[in-house]
Amino acid sequence: MKNFIYLLFTFGLFLFVCSFGAKSTEIVEKSENAIESEKLNDTEEIKKLIIQVLTWADTVKSIDLLPVLTDTEGSFYIGFDMNKHKENLETLSETGYFSIEFIENYNQIILTLDRKLRNHEYEYEWLVGDLPPFIFVSWWNGQERFPLQSSIIEVIDLNKTFGEFYFKCGNLEKCIGLENYKMKVKVSKEENKWKILYLEGFDFKESTRTDGEL
Repeated sequence: MKNFIYLLFTFGLFLFVCSFGAKSTEIVEKSENAIESEKLNDTEEIKKLIIQVLTWADTVKSIDLLPVLTDTEGSFYIGFDMNKHKENLETLSETGYFSIEFIENYNQIILTLDRKLRNHEYEYEWLVGDLPPFIFVSWWNGQERFPLQSSIIEVIDLNKTFGEFYFKCGNLEKCIGLENYKMKVKVSKEENKWKILYLEGFDFKESTRTDGEL
């Protein structure tokens, strides 16, 4: 009788362990599936954000990245209009697209370029109508662009509060000459919303150096 009770207990314990193990595996699988689903949702939301930003940048509601001032004769650009620059910062904030860090980085780029222009720190004067003596000129890195409806994003890193991606064209027929073009984008989550943290081309050091200088 004692042996029977022992065997019955052992068998019951075996069934419990098997059942618990199966449930644990199921919980882990569901958890992993939930994480993957959340990442996919975040990726789609971030892709939509990037497209919204680049679309907005081409509209009249956008800002003039370089709110330039000319000399009295209108021959040279001598710096930036700080009143317009302040309005630009306010506009960037109001869109809800950009993180605080992105806006402050842009602010420092403009302030530094303004100082360098006014102090004649670049090798040559910036003639009206010519390209600037520095690198920073466009929302698109290198001014390369492709149809936004053909875009895809390649995940480099993504967690609950930070993401890093390559934004590139997914339709090679519409990207002739731009097959290898990638624009790096970083995002951060502020107040439960993804916002642009960094766009390639907005590097402070790179943006303010002299064009042609390594």
